[in-house]
Amino acid sequence: MLTEIRIESLGAISAATAEFDRGLTVLTGETGTGKTMVVTGLHLLGGARADANRVRSGAARAVVEGRFCTADLAGVSAAQIDELLEAAGADRDEDGSVIAARSVSRDGPSRAYLGGRGVPAKSLTGFTGGLLTLHGQNDQLRLMRPEEQRAALDRYAAVAARLDRYRAAREAWQVARRELLDRRDRTRELAQEADRLAFALREIDAVDPRPGEDDALTNEIRRLSELDALRAAAAGARAALAGDDDALATSDGSTSATDRLGQAKAALTATDDTALQALGEQLGEALTVVGDVARELGGYLDDLPTGADALDAKLARQSELRTLTRKYAADIDGVLSWAAQSRERLGQLDVSEEALTGLARRVDELSEQVAKAAADLSAARMKAAAGLAKAVSAELSGLAMADAEFTVDVTNSPAADDDPAALRLPSGQTVHAGADGIDDVEFGLAAHRGMTVLPLAKSASGGELSRVMLALEVVLATSSRQSAGTTMVFDEVDAGVGGRAAVQIGRRLARLAGTHQVIVVTHLPQVAAYADVHLMVEPTGRDGASAVRRLDDDDRVAELARMLAGLGETDTARAHARELLDAARDDRLSSS
Repeated sequence: MLTEIRIESLGAISAATAEFDRGLTVLTGETGTGKTMVVTGLHLLGGARADANRVRSGAARAVVEGRFCTADLAGVSAAQIDELLEAAGADRDEDGSVIAARSVSRDGPSRAYLGGRGVPAKSLTGFTGGLLTLHGQNDQLRLMRPEEQRAALDRYAAVAARLDRYRAAREAWQVARRELLDRRDRTRELAQEADRLAFALREIDAVDPRPGEDDALTNEIRRLSELDALRAAAAGARAALAGDDDALATSDGSTSATDRLGQAKAALTATDDTALQALGEQLGEALTVVGDVARELGGYLDDLPTGADALDAKLARQSELRTLTRKYAADIDGVLSWAAQSRERLGQLDVSEEALTGLARRVDELSEQVAKAAADLSAARMKAAAGLAKAVSAELSGLAMADAEFTVDVTNSPAADDDPAALRLPSGQTVHAGADGIDDVEFGLAAHRGMTVLPLAKSASGGELSRVMLALEVVLATSSRQSAGTTMVFDEVDAGVGGRAAVQIGRRLARLAGTHQVIVVTHLPQVAAYADVHLMVEPTGRDGASAVRRLDDDDRVAELARMLAGLGETDTARAHARELLDAARDDRLSSS
């Protein structure tokens, strides 16, 4: 529910704040005072495109803020709202309400805010989309569009689950169908690609590279290329540590490191001095390390190849690996990755007759599933169409269109030649399977007895279209409680009507306000008399600016008198206004 709106520098409004309650709220005022700016502000909070021309002359920017209470909503759960706010990083106010705002700059881009955080305008759409339903003159024109008429019927028929099942089945069918057509059209090209991949994989498998083998082989070849130097270094170090095999003294007459360490250790441990004995024990540890190193050097020398065959084998293996890295990737790890991807791709390139037959069978199976889901959706729409037509006709009768006949026709959409979404039904009929089903929905209207029913776009005047839209909204709101608690805004829904029809519009809006918050911009006193809250937009006397004022009972009588008389307040007009207000209150009490 919308509890408050604040507007700055938008159109005729310099600065205004309006508070809203549950039930029916009307906004009235003289033409040009800026009543529709309230609705324009709500459109901005709904994420509509910002128009810099709406910024008040002399101001740098216009600002609209709306405070929304999200408790006790049906169809829009608190969990969904909380999830959206969390995704946007938005916070609730202390009282649990959420503030949405929009700033429109005269020279720069517009800005959107939700819960104190800057967000994209589409985030406002996501938030207010489930809370606000806006009906202006442009929205009435949208009602003439086939897709809007189908959406209205779907709301009445409550076919959301059926529509979701149909769309999921259709998507799977279209994906499989496109794949089949692609394979058939590119059979030769795909077969050539498969041959190239198979040849490459056989070449890689024949070499059988291992991860990181190219780097390891490079290091090994470098080692083997320095074999003589490595052998000399290892042999010299081993002789210095442990002596040669005959344990003879070195050329300079000294013994090996092992012998010298052994002699030093023996000399130290032979004494009775504890300090020298401790040093002898440390030499014993050093002697152990030297012995271990000498043995490992011996093993290293034993493992060194004695001929050039090992190096030649490594060089030949390196040549094989380089053949692969020249063709497929920069290194062997890349070659192995390319091979894995190519095996997966090769598995998808089965263009054999058996594979095509299997895929065609899959397409046929999915087509049957789509046809079943489409038929189920179509049957539900056709069943609901009669009920919707009857209910709207009854509402129009109460809106001073007693002889009006409203119709809802549901027909299958024919498939055009070469239609990529042509679907064959079990009945043998071929139809177009669009994203919203196989049905064309058309609203028709005969406004008076004896007239031929024509499509709504060809048969309804402006006033009749307003009443059709209101009747439809009342029926949809009555048939489903999913939108209960949301805010419905009507901008001059009473355009082009008056007299008894105006009274009936006020009565219907009041009934709608029993389950929804309803905000109406109106010129008709008959409608305004049914309001729970009456707001008036009036000039402030400063630079043509306007403000919004909440009217008490006496002020309401004065405003209704102005609306009735047109030229100013008179005793007769006030009497008529009081009578109209009392009649509306009695009517609401009797119908409650």
